[in-house]
Amino acid sequence: MAVSSLNWLALVAVLAPLVQANAAATAAHDRRAPILLDAQSTSIDLKTNSAVFSKIRISQGAMSITADQGQASQQRSADLYFENNVWNFRGNVKITVEQGQLFSDDAQITFVNSLLSKAVVNGKPASFEQTVAKTGKLAKGHAETIDYDAAKHLVRFSKNAYLNDGDHDILAQSVKYDILAQKVIAEEAEQNSQRVHITITPPPPKTTPPKTNP
Repeated sequence: MAVSSLNWLALVAVLAPLVQANAAATAAHDRRAPILLDAQSTSIDLKTNSAVFSKIRISQGAMSITADQGQASQQRSADLYFENNVWNFRGNVKITVEQGQLFSDDAQITFVNSLLSKAVVNGKPASFEQTVAKTGKLAKGHAETIDYDAAKHLVRFSKNAYLNDGDHDILAQSVKYDILAQKVIAEEAEQNSQRVHITITPPPPKTTPPKTNP
């Protein structure tokens, strides 16, 4: 059962082009921003061209990654492992991307042309959160595995997926969340014959102020 027609996490349609334009401008700025790496300690293996960093923090523009440990391989010239490479992070992983944040026990992050292209995070569970622009409420979800596609601005929750926007809960085997449109998609083909469960919490009743005598 596809629930892409559910608009309870969507922005007002007229605002969507403005949000996407702002995101594109931010992304263009981030491409020009330098990559900053800080670590408590570093161990570089010249034989394997790999490096291990403890208490690492990587940032570029609005993007940042922190973890107890980060490991990279395939160093090329002066790019310091970021040109086209895969990093592995372990322990208290926190990834800040666009308007959202990912938290996990471990993560595998792919950099292409010195930009974060993809992140796959695992945990018990891994989690994601973002403030919904329309309502100001916190959208948050968790799953055993979360995939983030930077080019598509898409977060996919897999295996025991859960997502909440402050008023609604959705449970499924797989749920996709569009960061820019702030929209949820749960496709039938990805549910492993399981059903999608949605709980809608009605808003509290409006109270009428008591009448005062003249």
